[in-house]
Amino acid sequence: MIRRNSSFNNSSRAVTPQMKVTHDSATYVVTLKRTVSARRFTLRVRNATRDVVLTIPRRASITDARDFAEKHAAWIGERLQKLPQPVPFEHGGIIPLRGIAHIILHKPETRGTVWIEPHAPQEAGGPLLALCVAGRKEHVARRVVDYLRAQAMADLKVAVKVHAGQINMSPSKIAIRDSKTRWGSCSAAGALNFSWRIILAPAFVLDYLAAHEVAHLVHLNHSEKFWTLTRRLFRDTDKAEAWLNACGAQLHQYGKPASYDV
Repeated sequence: MIRRNSSFNNSSRAVTPQMKVTHDSATYVVTLKRTVSARRFTLRVRNATRDVVLTIPRRASITDARDFAEKHAAWIGERLQKLPQPVPFEHGGIIPLRGIAHIILHKPETRGTVWIEPHAPQEAGGPLLALCVAGRKEHVARRVVDYLRAQAMADLKVAVKVHAGQINMSPSKIAIRDSKTRWGSCSAAGALNFSWRIILAPAFVLDYLAAHEVAHLVHLNHSEKFWTLTRRLFRDTDKAEAWLNACGAQLHQYGKPASYDV
């Protein structure tokens, strides 16, 4: 992340949604986000969406914003190149499921939808399990996503029931989404939302996330009381938090990536 103190310009109030900057023949699209609370330029390359966002103060000039972005075009390119390479859901792709590597095998002549079977890897250390997908080639990615979402929902329902039972609470609803900014959330009405991508993480991380959101049924904040309850529900909270901080962003590399211009 790059920040710079900003000078305000009263003459430039119009918002420009996007701008393009170039470096070494590469073009990068930068989305502008003008906010009242911002006091400086903040440039961020987001891992989940693989895009670039420049947050600017409400009264900052577009000219200054463009100059700032162009000055850091090389930094943008470097950060984008360091992002994990996208792994499409297609034949031969290797993805984690509950933290265990699986190779996607398209089996168009086989009846069924998606299932798991043992796999004999051609190279040492290769995946020992295969995620098999029947049907036409163009349906493989969708079927994989549908399968992963279903697995996430099944595991989360079990985990939520266990943790909620410890405090005699029950969520009003459990839903699966593909949020780019959070792994889970709890509404004031007690509805729990989770990212289906958590099924890609080791099982203990999903279990922790369920406990985390269940704790929000009691404390709709991140107070000391909330963390005390979360750790009571799931004793390896710190271990799971550390895993998400270190590896969570990598889960967004799987599947169809968000489009960006390089």
